[in-house]
Amino acid sequence: MHLSPVEIKVNIEDDVAAALSALGASDSAMITRRIWFAEDREGVAQGRVALLEDGVIVRFRIGGDADDLTVKLRPCVRERLVGRFSAPFDAEPFTYKIEEDWSGKSRVLSASLVRDHPSGALSGAVETGADPATVIDAVQDRFLHDCGPAVPIGRLVALGPIRSTKFDDVRLDDLDVDLEAWSVAGLDFLEGSIRVKPKDEDDLEKLTERAERKQRKLEDAVRERGVALSEHPESKTRRVLTALAGSGQD
Repeated sequence: MHLSPVEIKVNIEDDVAAALSALGASDSAMITRRIWFAEDREGVAQGRVALLEDGVIVRFRIGGDADDLTVKLRPCVRERLVGRFSAPFDAEPFTYKIEEDWSGKSRVLSASLVRDHPSGALSGAVETGADPATVIDAVQDRFLHDCGPAVPIGRLVALGPIRSTKFDDVRLDDLDVDLEAWSVAGLDFLEGSIRVKPKDEDDLEKLTERAERKQRKLEDAVRERGVALSEHPESKTRRVLTALAGSGQD
C-alpha cells in the first residue's frame, strides 16, 4: 500500500502579531508573497465559491524569487488519481504531491500539482478583468480533467490579494514548524504546519500513530507558549474565499 506524508496544521486567529512573537518566528527568515485564488466568475457574482465547493483549488503565489500556480483537489479520492497522477513526482517545472491533510479532527486526502513560473510572469493573470484560466498549464488541466470532479473550468476571476508572511523551520521544542500569516478583507490568520513522512518500516497503523503523536506535540507546544488554537471548523482558505466572494470582488 502506498503511504502518503501527513501535513498537520494548527490555526490561530487571536492577535497574530503577538502569536508570532510568542512562537519565536523572528528568529527565522521571512518570506513575503501575495496570494490570489481563482474562482468561477459567475459563481462569485452570486457570492458563491463554486470550485471550492467541489473540492477544486486554483492558487497563485506571486513574489520572492519565483511565482507559482497550484491546482489542488481537496478532498480527493485516491482511486481517482490515475495514470501519471497516481504517484508523486518532481519534474521541473512541476511538483506533484499526494498527502493527508490534518487539521484538528479533520483528515482528508489532497493532491496538488504546482507549476513554477519566472518572477512576475503570473501578475497579468490576476489583474482586474483578466481570466486566470488562460495560464493553467495543459498538464494541470489534464490533472483536473482526469482526477477531479466533473467541474467545467470556464471563465475565472482572481480573488485577492492576500498578504502572506511565511517563516520556515521555526523550532518549537523538537519540532520544526512552518508558520504562515494571512491578512485580507479584515481577516488575519496564522497557520502552523509540520509534515510527517512515512518511514520504510511503516504500515498505515504505525504512520497514523506517529502522526497523531506529532499532532498532539504541535498543539501542546503552541498552547504552552500562551497561544490559543482556533476552534473554527472551516479552513482559512474557505473563510477567506467566502469573504472575498461576498465582498462583490470581480
